[in-house]
Amino acid sequence: MIPLVFFVLSDIGGDAEFERLREAMVDEQIVRRGVRDARVLKAMRRVRRHEFVPKELRERAYEDGPLPIGEGQTISQPFIVAFMSEALDLKGEEKVLEIGTGSGYQAAVLTLLAREVLSIEIVAMLAKRAEETFRRLGYTVRTKTGDGYLGWPNAAPFEAILVTAAADHVPQALKDQLAIGGRLVMPIGPPEEQEIVRLTKFSDGWKREVLLQVRFVPMTGRAKDRRGRR
Repeated sequence: MIPLVFFVLSDIGGDAEFERLREAMVDEQIVRRGVRDARVLKAMRRVRRHEFVPKELRERAYEDGPLPIGEGQTISQPFIVAFMSEALDLKGEEKVLEIGTGSGYQAAVLTLLAREVLSIEIVAMLAKRAEETFRRLGYTVRTKTGDGYLGWPNAAPFEAILVTAAADHVPQALKDQLAIGGRLVMPIGPPEEQEIVRLTKFSDGWKREVLLQVRFVPMTGRAKDRRGRR
């Protein structure tokens, strides 16, 4: 019985330390930089980021920066996850499409902010791992392995679309699949000049806002529309 008690206490101590680090992450990295949406802050406090990074990096899970997750991809900096979530201006009843599942962390945050979350990942290994993580942690996310440039047409329209990799333009398919009144948030531009852009769709046109200078991994896909071809 003594060894059993020892391991249980060790696990509780570990969870408590991760919780402390997560609270500090929100207070010091996110609130101080201007994120104010109470629902976003609550979600960032709830989602256990260390569950979405490789085991050997869990001690660094709440650091102020991205971390590698394999296949040349990263889990985004916590502030960026919160900032982009806030930029979607979610009220809780939306259907959201995420392009670039990656580790699954951003999608998990979105499940606490929207009615339904769908996520597309082009790298099969990452998609499978994220699906396993969602099941293990109890998050409901509809996922598929596929090309984000195509979106998810048979599930459209979406009240919000979030793209977690940078492209040189907004794919036309994603614009077409956004509902009237919906918001699309994504990084645009080459590696040295990227900026997070928010597009709001109206019946008679678009509103475009530049929100933040950033640096993301590039968006990959086989089905770029004509404007994106080289």
